[in-house]
Amino acid sequence: MSEDTERHAMKMAKKKAARDKIMATKTDKKGLVIIHTGKGKGKSSAAFGMIFRCIAHDMKCGVVQFIKGGMSTGERDLILSKFTDICSFHTMGEGFTWETQDKTRDIEMAQAAWEKAKELIRDEKNHMVLLDEINIALRYDYIDVNEVVTFLVEEKPEMTHVVLTGRNAKEELIEIADLVTEMELVKHPFRSGVKAQIGVEF
Repeated sequence: MSEDTERHAMKMAKKKAARDKIMATKTDKKGLVIIHTGKGKGKSSAAFGMIFRCIAHDMKCGVVQFIKGGMSTGERDLILSKFTDICSFHTMGEGFTWETQDKTRDIEMAQAAWEKAKELIRDEKNHMVLLDEINIALRYDYIDVNEVVTFLVEEKPEMTHVVLTGRNAKEELIEIADLVTEMELVKHPFRSGVKAQIGVEF
């Protein structure tokens, strides 16, 4: 064994020992409130990655889409065609607010989506529930953020994970969340004239 290889092995052994010591203190398990927000791409994509992990582990889960009802997506089509036995999927929105141009209808649909979300979260059989684009509905005050916060704090089952996506997450939600990731926009092809593409955005 060369001196460099030996030095590297010793360094990694020290790192592993330190890591193992830290991991030994992390024994708690709980259902997390997870937020994906920010201007960058990937909020829903990352959330659906977790939903597909649940499906792969044969764990029941649910999805409520608050906004994207106006378009077909790969995730929805795949789940509805192959995994309805394990993942309950509800598309409640009718598209982005600038497409519907009907605030009263948007509020009605957002409220109905929130009712469905509460139903799925209360069902302790669901390991994870994804509330896709709920932050947009909250931003426009279609749903009362205080009601959402109170529900998550007081009624969410102890071991259920709830994932909330969308730009401009409200501070009240961020405060009670266990995990918050802000997707930062560095570059986006839309700015160069490239529209949303199948397999990348939907």
